[in-house]
Amino acid sequence: MIEFTGLALGIALLVGGGTFMVRGASEIAERFGISPMIVGLTIVGFGTSAPELVVTVLGVLKGESALAFGNVAGSNVANLGLVLGLAALIAPIDIQGKLVRREVPLLLLGTTALTVMALDGVLEGSAPIIGRTDSIVLLLMFGIFVYITTLDVIRSKGSDKLLFDIAERSSLIKPHQAYMSWLLLVAGSALLFVGGDMTVRNGSSLATSFGVSPTIIGLFVMAIGTSMPELVTSIIAAARRESDLALGNVVGSNIFNALFVLPIGGLVTPIPVPEGGVGDLVVSWVFAAMLIYFFAVGRARLGRPAGALLLLAYFAYAAQRVFMD
Repeated sequence: MIEFTGLALGIALLVGGGTFMVRGASEIAERFGISPMIVGLTIVGFGTSAPELVVTVLGVLKGESALAFGNVAGSNVANLGLVLGLAALIAPIDIQGKLVRREVPLLLLGTTALTVMALDGVLEGSAPIIGRTDSIVLLLMFGIFVYITTLDVIRSKGSDKLLFDIAERSSLIKPHQAYMSWLLLVAGSALLFVGGDMTVRNGSSLATSFGVSPTIIGLFVMAIGTSMPELVTSIIAAARRESDLALGNVVGSNIFNALFVLPIGGLVTPIPVPEGGVGDLVVSWVFAAMLIYFFAVGRARLGRPAGALLLLAYFAYAAQRVFMD
């Protein structure tokens, strides 16, 4: 089917563009004297969420807000259920540093704020919507998150396990010439735009062809596709016993999605929460709350049984969401 091929190609361009943009931006930032640790926790985190950002902005601009919302909500659920579940099955995830342990409650806080904002309309008897005021509040929370993270990096001076893993991974990458870094940044940005446009157009057409809501396509087809960078990074990190990096990659990406990606779309134009969307956010909140139990209340460990539980919960949610549509 032409729509499916176009959607797959669009997602591939998004992932490739995000990779190029992250590589170029990271090298440029380090040339300007920015700490590789800060680069790893901010620019790389933004880069893995760049596909979701482009799809969200282009989606709302093209009037496909359900597709955009589904992509962000679905990506967050897939990261916590599918990606983290698979990573834990490969190797148990143990938190060894303070940074990730602090990010998990921040993820729950951000997810709670986003969910309450979506519930606001329901409680007042009006259609749920992520408006511009909501978006500004979420972006302010994102600024606080970046500030806290940067301060932690400076204070830890590279001694945290997550920072050690990031530095070790960065040392394996040979930097390009300066002009190549800029070329990667520009090329990556162009691929993101082209891929995002193809993804939105073909995702909408695919939903029409199959007779399902655009939200479903966003939740499971586009979301899983745009979550490929997180999936690959977390699985490789888990296989190498880099537990903090495996978890930090997922948690950081979800914080970016909830507090930056969706609010940016909401600033462009208010995003109506589609039918079932509030439930999607509640499911995302439940997954985040499960992490609190595993890592804050428990023994700071996500073992294989817990990974299997996350996968089972994700597929049960996916089946219920698709068949109830």
